[in-house]
Amino acid sequence: MRPARALLLALTFLLLAPAPAHATGYRYWSFWERTGDQWTYATEGPGTARPSDGDVQGFRFAVSEDSQDASQPRGAASFGAICARTPAKSGTKRVALVIDFGTRKDAPSGETPPALRWACAQVSPDATTAQALAQTAKPLRYDTNALLCAIADYPRTGCGEQVSTDNTNEPKKPTATKETGKDTGPSVGVYAGAAVVAALAAAAIWQARRRRND
Repeated sequence: MRPARALLLALTFLLLAPAPAHATGYRYWSFWERTGDQWTYATEGPGTARPSDGDVQGFRFAVSEDSQDASQPRGAASFGAICARTPAKSGTKRVALVIDFGTRKDAPSGETPPALRWACAQVSPDATTAQALAQTAKPLRYDTNALLCAIADYPRTGCGEQVSTDNTNEPKKPTATKETGKDTGPSVGVYAGAAVVAALAAAAIWQARRRRND
């Protein structure tokens, strides 16, 4: 194979190969349980979890792809420190809550995350974590599937939306048709690549004709 033709084929492959997809994640409130000095991602939601007296539980607002890379609540957290000013009371339990509103990087566009908050909820012995949270961090907002969307009215809008982790402040907005839900048309990069390939092809033809004429 002649060098010009080999170069043309190689460039065609590289330019027309699909570009790597951007990493995506979800912006949401994750739920955590604390044992000793370690946070563990909760195995059930706050609506069904029933903590015991003396438990420490946490919430963190952030963008993550899944539970494996989810951001934990920040700062030291101990039941003794959080509930020091809430004395034990018969017929109730105390649950220490750590509410981490996250960073500006993870915040929806136009919103500023509040400062990290501690709270000691004193609730009935059979209360769920959601009930403890409702006592200490109103208003809460849920979607129709009972997904926790906002704590203390943060964020004001949105609920578990998919976002590009390349720019976590903006939701991912794929261009799609209403009929198929698929991306509409090739990207600008593909058009540019095709133009380059066409130019190289023209150059290769010109070079071949020149050699024949020499």
